[in-house]
Amino acid sequence: MSLYQYNVKDVQKNDVSLKEYEGKVLLIVNTASGCGFTPQYD
Repeated sequence: MSLYQYNVKDVQKNDVSLKEYEGKVLLIVNTASGCGFTPQYD
């Protein structure tokens, strides 16, 4: 499965297709929002 087949949520919780970014440089950050070090995501 290609990365561009996935949909993700943006900061406003809207669905975004990664297909929109095909051919562009992406910085993808995976944040463990369930851990105790990220209270800003509660």
